Amino acid sequence: MRRVRAELERATELIAGADALLVCAGAGMGVDSGLPDFRGPDGFWRAYPPYRDLGLRFEELADPVHFAADPSLAWGFYGHRLALYLATVPHAGFDVLLRWSRRVPTMVFTSNVDGQFQRAGFLADDVAEVHGSIHHLQCVLPCRPDVWPADGLAVDVDPGTMRAMGELPACRHCGDLARPNILMFGDAYWVPARSQGALDALTAWRRARRTDRLVAVEIGAGTGVPTVRRQAELASATSGALIRINPREPQLRHGRGVSLPTGALRALTAIDALL
Repeated sequence: MRRVRAELERATELIAGADALLVCAGAGMGVDSGLPDFRGPDGFWRAYPPYRDLGLRFEELADPVHFAADPSLAWGFYGHRLALYLATVPHAGFDVLLRWSRRVPTMVFTSNVDGQFQRAGFLADDVAEVHGSIHHLQCVLPCRPDVWPADGLAVDVDPGTMRAMGELPACRHCGDLARPNILMFGDAYWVPARSQGALDALTAWRRARRTDRLVAVEIGAGTGVPTVRRQAELASATSGALIRINPREPQLRHGRGVSLPTGALRALTAIDALL
């Protein structure tokens, strides 16, 4: 506990002295809101029991091939996730980050597709979603490199079979099947234009702050898909101003930065209280 307290105090000093913040969030950011992190097949099957009987893992369902081979299966999974994310209230840790963002310029880099930062009040232009968003659609082919909002979309899903029922979302251009604008496993059909535009804006933002005291706050990002961790490490490479919040994998490369082996909500509220 003494070591954690010392790390919290170090994190507080970094936040208090920051000229800008880069929030780098992985799946662990949403756990305190009640969202599953799908850690391993057992965690995934606890969230979606019907898939255990079918022997399907997250990696197998998050595959674009199902939208062509079995659309009701594909949209059953993503339709349920869309409804889950729309019904989820972001936890108080998001409010902490939002308050900090009003003190210093702040951008968000996230691998999450749930749109929770925007629901918490962050501007869409301040959030770079590297893997896309479930709240946007594209053509399954795709017939053209277009991405559009999934506003008002609700997919009727049978909870017993986790299959979509009724009419499925269609491309607004060619009328073929639409799919979420999410980068899936082995995905050669993803339309990256929306995400790439946000990533380019983030790169420009970071370059404009080369001389600022930029602090990277990394939250709930594991090593299995290290995209978020690498972004945080890259952003903090010069100053070493990295705050890593992770209850399972808090280790730091070369020991540089602050390591907090706890969940997002607990760490953020503790730092905010010290501020």
